[in-house]
Amino acid sequence: MNWEQLLSLKRFGDKHKRIRKEQDETRLGFEVDYDRVIFSSAFRSLQDKTQVIPLSKTDFVHTRLTHSLEVSVVGRSLGRIAGRKILEKHPYLREIHGYQFNDFGAIVAAAALAHDIGNPPFGHSGEKAIGEYFKTGKGQQYAAVLSEKEFQDIADFEGNANGFKLLSESRTGVAGGLRLSYATLGAFMKYPKESLPIKPTKHIADKKFGFFQSDVASFEEIAKELGLIQTRSGKDIGYCRHPLTFLVEAADDICYTIIDFEDGINLGLISEDYALEYLIKLVKDSINIQKYHELVYREDRISYLRALAINTLITDAIDVFVAHEAEILKGEFTVSLLEKSKFKAQINDIIDLSVRKIYDSQEVIEKEIAGYKVISDILEVYTTALIRDREGNSSNYDHLMISTLPEFYRQSDTSVYNILLNTCCYVASLSDSAAVHIHNKIMGKTL
Repeated sequence: MNWEQLLSLKRFGDKHKRIRKEQDETRLGFEVDYDRVIFSSAFRSLQDKTQVIPLSKTDFVHTRLTHSLEVSVVGRSLGRIAGRKILEKHPYLREIHGYQFNDFGAIVAAAALAHDIGNPPFGHSGEKAIGEYFKTGKGQQYAAVLSEKEFQDIADFEGNANGFKLLSESRTGVAGGLRLSYATLGAFMKYPKESLPIKPTKHIADKKFGFFQSDVASFEEIAKELGLIQTRSGKDIGYCRHPLTFLVEAADDICYTIIDFEDGINLGLISEDYALEYLIKLVKDSINIQKYHELVYREDRISYLRALAINTLITDAIDVFVAHEAEILKGEFTVSLLEKSKFKAQINDIIDLSVRKIYDSQEVIEKEIAGYKVISDILEVYTTALIRDREGNSSNYDHLMISTLPEFYRQSDTSVYNILLNTCCYVASLSDSAAVHIHNKIMGKTL
């Protein structure tokens, strides 16, 4: 892979090549990507989607929206620092093509801003709930009428693939979705493969999947424009990651490791003593002990440690990225940047504690259980109504239910696969509160 191709400014539908030197420096194409994501309705719904605690009543706990904003800030820093080092190593990118270090920061920031845009309500349990409906619930019946890959798309529903669909899918009057640059879409794609085969290698890019069968053509167009290396051919599709994806992933890993931990402390699920014990190992070379002891309030002390810890991990991730740039460009770097971190043991300690004290806490588990029921019931009602309508034997109740869907999701004159996938994507678009509200109406609990 080469950087000139990887930094493509092309957008869906372009007839002519976009030249970096011809860009308006007051509003670069990559910065337009960020704006388009932040003004999208899918991004707004993240303000009421779970990051750590579903349906939290506490206003300082992070939602998917605040998490995404923070990841984009960290991603921008990672991209700019990496960009400066890449331009030093490959000066032709600046001298001949006009790329600046801010371009790298803008690409990573936009992709990082969108990294959770396709996630369902109720956190990662929401993804599992959608899949379980088809694996073990009433949705099992559809396996007989779908191809193996089509069924795997919904039986292993993936927020990353839904995110790509939201960002790139054409609909009537809106060609190419948000029409982001291909560089940003490439950086967004953590898992550039289909739903099958499942984890064909131990490469980080094969851990999950990144696009549905409905989006194969648009993904392949982007991959070929960017010059991504193809890892599988024939009946299975798979590519190496865009190098900047490693920075997007690192930004996410840094934020959820440190900031979810901070949330746990502020919620009282983790004691401040643990914060000192675990975070001090990351910040011992940069902490100002006097300043720390002058901070009166716990929240301020934790915020100070958090800022230092994030800065430490940013510097470390860049060191790993630069050291392995040649391997990354060849598609031979097989793990996340933090996996090679010199602080890997400390990171794992923090994550293990967060799992025990936060993610597996009684409050989280109880709400996730309720989320399974909510999502399963909504899927059952809408998939049944739409499939019956497609077959011409829908009831009046089915018609009433279909009428409550946004117009785009009411289509029943299409394939069974499209109906089921679109319904999954509709459920995934709901905020936590909206899902509960719809479920209450379906169950007749509220009018």
